[in-house]
Amino acid sequence: MKIPFDRSCLRSALERMDIADIAQATIRQSGDIARTMERDTGVEFLHLEMGVPGLPPERAGVEAECAALQAGVASQYPNMFGIPELKTQASRFLKAFLDVEVAPRGCIPTVGSMQGSFTTFLLCSQLDPQRRKILFIDPGFPVQRSQVRILGIPSESFDIYDYRGEKLGPKIESVLAAGDVAAIVYSNPNNPAWICLTEDELRTIGELATRYDAIVIEDLAYLCMDFRKPLGRPFEAPYQASVARYTDNYILLVSGSKIFSYAGQRIAVAAISDTLFRREYPALRRRYNIGRLGDAYVLVFLYAASSGTSHSAQHALAAMFRAAADGELDFVGEASEYARRARLTKETFLRHGFRIVYDKDRDEPVSDGFFYTVGYGAMTSAELLSELLLYGICAISLTSTGSRQSGIRVCVSQMNRPEQFEMLEERLTAFAENNR
Repeated sequence: MKIPFDRSCLRSALERMDIADIAQATIRQSGDIARTMERDTGVEFLHLEMGVPGLPPERAGVEAECAALQAGVASQYPNMFGIPELKTQASRFLKAFLDVEVAPRGCIPTVGSMQGSFTTFLLCSQLDPQRRKILFIDPGFPVQRSQVRILGIPSESFDIYDYRGEKLGPKIESVLAAGDVAAIVYSNPNNPAWICLTEDELRTIGELATRYDAIVIEDLAYLCMDFRKPLGRPFEAPYQASVARYTDNYILLVSGSKIFSYAGQRIAVAAISDTLFRREYPALRRRYNIGRLGDAYVLVFLYAASSGTSHSAQHALAAMFRAAADGELDFVGEASEYARRARLTKETFLRHGFRIVYDKDRDEPVSDGFFYTVGYGAMTSAELLSELLLYGICAISLTSTGSRQSGIRVCVSQMNRPEQFEMLEERLTAFAENNR
């Protein structure tokens, strides 16, 4: 069967974009490769690379933000610590869906979780001169790896693929024992693999973080989106799994981008545990004349980064948190559309000889959701990504996520038209015929 795109088209796009190794291409570079080929040929791509929300933004947020703008907040700098309503509702939201108590003062708005991770990496690397390293539990969000490189912060990582369950603790401890790790970071559910750490695994991470005095940065961008469980009922079990139940050394990143489809307004909360918020660090006091972690985070790092977070977007996030905790907004039910898209597209990939790379949470198949990972035969990540681009399918390489496995990450959020599922079937049929 004929390949839809000529290889010279791909080579030309890579040369124009100065990309030497496609396996290391960023998410946005991968998307730009596809868009360049689309412009050159006029043929539509299936964009499986970018985690753009594929659902409308929640009305509660839109209405609250419009009302705030009409009231004139655009002319006013917001309080650096966040508006009182957002702090109160963020604290309540965490109690409703995680059964975790974080005082309102520790719920700090950030310009998306991207700013949250960037600034918390920087903060953690300066708490103790002997502890500067960030430990990534991979695979993970590629941009966070770029952030530590930009900041010049040392890092270490391991691929969790071979270290689930009882193997996880010894692996983490082998890194922490060196005494130079400031923070541990992971996402749960995981971007890109959609694996979900179990309560036992989170207990292990929490206990080790306490023993070795490391801070856990838990990225909850896809909070309650493990659709195998009846999550999302406010103040009722089961709750979102979290390390916050097993250590006081945590910062939770909770974003409005995916759970509320509010990505465009760049709004999130960094929730700092009560114990950690008030902890004094001599290194911070010597450097900034502010020793308490929570105050230093806001008045030094966030202030220098953006002098606060969008005033009107804070009103939006507060309204969405409130509506969800009140049971008026079923954000989990609405986001379950992604599980349907994942199920349909997974079936298509599997039917044409692909395999799910990160396929299990211990003995249970991973949930369908926003992302998943696929591999094909003995193809490397670079080979598979390059080949799929020739069939009008764009994704990102697992190599760019820190994974040691071969394959790609698939994001289903932009599969929002029925004909796209037909296109995927046609293109994977051609791919399989030409790659037997």
